[in-house]
Amino acid sequence: MFKNDLADPTARISHVGISGLLLDVAGATYNERSQQRIWALASRLRSSESPLSVEEVVPGVNNLLVVFDPLAIHPEAVRAHLLEAWHTSQPDEEIGREISIPVTYGGDVGEDLPSLAESAGLSVAQYVQRHSDALYTVTSLGAMPGFCYMAGLPGELAAPRRSVPRQRLAAGAVVVGGALAGVMPCTAPSGWHALGHTELALFDVNRSTPCLLAPGDRVRFVPKGIVTAASYTSRIY
Repeated sequence: MFKNDLADPTARISHVGISGLLLDVAGATYNERSQQRIWALASRLRSSESPLSVEEVVPGVNNLLVVFDPLAIHPEAVRAHLLEAWHTSQPDEEIGREISIPVTYGGDVGEDLPSLAESAGLSVAQYVQRHSDALYTVTSLGAMPGFCYMAGLPGELAAPRRSVPRQRLAAGAVVVGGALAGVMPCTAPSGWHALGHTELALFDVNRSTPCLLAPGDRVRFVPKGIVTAASYTSRIY
């Protein structure tokens, strides 16, 4: 790992293998303005006008991965350019769309909802209201095709991920993990907590743009109702 840059001690750059560098500007909590600068920097590095030839640029949550050919360019040159570009980047505030995701809360697909509400000192209805009143920002995509890490979860709803992940969580499950929210784009193992279910497909290979959401999009969860466990055929195992 390189030493922190003296001009910006929050900017940390680490090696990721021999062909990647990770710019990490994360603090104790998510920073929206830093994320906007990350998006702007990613756009600059992808531009044909960028003096730095890179193979891939991947925005994360307050961080940015840059993949390059170490036989064509020295890592120190990438690091120097990355820091210079970061210092001059301006927040990209105009990125993204606002998208509504209809959610049926509770039921077998949202079996963690009652315990999460209890842990937060809220009724189920209060928990749902606070979850759905918030405006979320898609910070990045990862983990699986179409999975979006969304910032904006109210602090009182945050919860550590499950100590024992589920072996199978249904596609469309609306989830929270730590201080982030998300939606399962496919059926897969997960340690996130399930609140409910949406019929909206987050990932579809038959669409011209397979991923429904992209970094910078704003998301609102719209309640369709709150149901009891008996109202659903079990989709979580």
